[in-house]
Amino acid sequence: MQSMEDIQTLSFTIILHAGNARSSAMEAISYAKDYNFSEARKKIEEAEQAFIEAHHVQTDLLQNEANGKKNEVTVILVHAQDHLMTALTVKDLANEMITMYERMQLLEGGKQ
Repeated sequence: MQSMEDIQTLSFTIILHAGNARSSAMEAISYAKDYNFSEARKKIEEAEQAFIEAHHVQTDLLQNEANGKKNEVTVILVHAQDHLMTALTVKDLANEMITMYERMQLLEGGKQ
């Protein structure tokens, strides 16, 4: 079993990276709203990289448990998982919104 301190450290690492992913995805939406699609796509890539970092930590926890090393489920770990899933949802929605704004720009005749 991992120590409580290890679980807290891993949880805060997930929260950090998931928070960064969510923030970058929200920035991507703002850029897309202004029809600045190159910056929006850069922010989506940043979000993806941060999400990957968070996901690596989550995967390590899952692999340890699958190998018989029990993880104590704490409120902070549940909170971290919530942040991770929220970040994923925001990133997915940001991708959809970028596409939507691209179509809006085309419908407006390419105006900015």
